[in-house]
Amino acid sequence: MEKKSVWLGRFRQPVRTAMLVFSGIVALLYVWLVVNRLLSDDALGMHEMIRPTGRPIVWAMLISLAGAMVFASLYLSDFQGEIETEPEGFFDFLSLITSRMAMILTALIVIVMFYEVVSRYVFSRPTLWANELSLWIAAFVFLFAGQYAMQQRSHIRIYVIYDIMPRWAQKTADVLSVLLIVGFTVALVWGNYADAKRRFLRLETFGTAWDPPIPGIVKPAILIIVVLVALQAVSNLIADWNKQPEHHSPLDDIDESEIENIRETLEKK
Repeated sequence: MEKKSVWLGRFRQPVRTAMLVFSGIVALLYVWLVVNRLLSDDALGMHEMIRPTGRPIVWAMLISLAGAMVFASLYLSDFQGEIETEPEGFFDFLSLITSRMAMILTALIVIVMFYEVVSRYVFSRPTLWANELSLWIAAFVFLFAGQYAMQQRSHIRIYVIYDIMPRWAQKTADVLSVLLIVGFTVALVWGNYADAKRRFLRLETFGTAWDPPIPGIVKPAILIIVVLVALQAVSNLIADWNKQPEHHSPLDDIDESEIENIRETLEKK
């Protein structure tokens, strides 16, 4: 049975259809590029993927890939995991979307590294781009994971002290924590905005053979996502303000649903 919709509602099916359409286009273009690579000496490769100017097929591939990832993230964010916190507002939904994007990007890293291993050790043809592409993708996985951790309240908190505080002291600690996060964000953006803008406008590259614009993309992304993390922290503070205090124990870290799945698997064997 299909799980209950978290936020898409009646739009879940159209989003799923769009995801499948874009994914299909990506698969077809990928097959065409691979076949053309085998048959032609002037075929397009990864070098051209970050230099799409004047290459319509590259633009089509990049746009289709972006569409597939966006709609896949939207679709997957409409399913709530058994141990996930219930989303309650715009920033919660946004964090869920970016968390699903991080899941997809992690899978892409595995694919890229698998391709590199096979190409290097089976065909003795190592790539110039696999390592840098993995670093590029991993940067966004790390940033999105921080945003998701904030939304799930899974960031570091010393509960052994927090739980024994009266509620007014807990609220004071929460406010202080959020103020520190916001203050850090303001300082970070204030000190790095000009540099990030300069790198982005000239699409500063990595200075290697493949020469991807990692600094020009990642540096602005850091500022943007850190701002989203701060906004998520403020959203959490507002959402949790009138909630009853929670008490924590080491047993909270045990995933009962996962244990039950393991037990059922062992019983079937």
